[in-house]
Amino acid sequence: MGHCLRLAGQARGKTSPNPLVGSVIVKDGEIIGTGFHPQAGQPHAEIFALQEAGAKAMGATLYVNLEPCNHYGRTPPCTEAIIAAGIKTVVVAMIDPDERVCGQGIERLQKAGLEVILGVESESARQLNEAFIHRVSHRRPFGILKYAMTLDGKIATTTGHSTWVTGEASRRFVHQLRSQVDAVIVGGNTVRQDNPHLTTHGLSTHNPLRVVMSRSLELPENAYLWETSTVPTLVFTEIPTNPIRDKQLSQQGVEVIALASLTPTNVMQSLYERGLSSVLYECGGRLAAKAIAEGMIQKVVAFIAPKIIGGESAPNPVGDLGFQDMTQALSLENVTIKCIEPDILIQGYLPPPYLYP
Repeated sequence: MGHCLRLAGQARGKTSPNPLVGSVIVKDGEIIGTGFHPQAGQPHAEIFALQEAGAKAMGATLYVNLEPCNHYGRTPPCTEAIIAAGIKTVVVAMIDPDERVCGQGIERLQKAGLEVILGVESESARQLNEAFIHRVSHRRPFGILKYAMTLDGKIATTTGHSTWVTGEASRRFVHQLRSQVDAVIVGGNTVRQDNPHLTTHGLSTHNPLRVVMSRSLELPENAYLWETSTVPTLVFTEIPTNPIRDKQLSQQGVEVIALASLTPTNVMQSLYERGLSSVLYECGGRLAAKAIAEGMIQKVVAFIAPKIIGGESAPNPVGDLGFQDMTQALSLENVTIKCIEPDILIQGYLPPPYLYP
């Protein structure tokens, strides 16, 4: 099952709205077939594994980190292919939370006489597909807030200069993180102050959709984000929009969408409708606070650099949440702490119901 999870992870950032799935077929203690789902519309992991195993699949054991599907979507049901191949036992890490599957795949296999073993490495399987699970359960993408701050809690100097808060190793970690998500969101001020690329900087062939939230469209005429020949950029604004700037951006290959109300909730709904599962917020404190308050952030990835810059007006990673007492503070769950020379990385999850205050 660990091999299944590693295979599935090879497609991080590429399968939405589908989950990450890997499959391994074993017979007489030997692996005879492997596969993983590469992207939506392509065959599922089990099909690739069965194709590799061929006739040897008869009487074998199939491992898969997510319940095989039992419905017709873009591809036929995997359950029927498993049964037809003569597989004897299917080992499944977790039930698929998608209502179109959700136990029906296991039931179909059992009715056909196959042995089904459920729950092997289930926690690791849930963590791998946490974005997919959140998407199908809450009908919106999984939100991750990432920020880097100094030891005294600042994300930039009083002038807005922020290059670089953390070290090179931490920045490589962020590039890797971008390769695993579907979109990265920033506010207009981040574009004006930092002129970011928001790419994986060559670390991966997959670059996320770059998303900007700007009510006024008062954005620089020239920015790395407007270079869209290889990586797309989407700008969300608010009605009534700035028609001149809207046209200019469109001519540069940037898609512009005007919403009745520009909020993290409405932006995430639009991204959900596009089939996205995971969104990384790399924004300033004001937008971060709004996204947290509206329940659009589920996970926090925070880097702390051993630096002190001071400044009473220097920006913080999260703006005003309206809390008055320390008892209102949001305590992260399932926290992990890791040293990434010379920085400290803290990761954790905001507790449900995610809506504050």
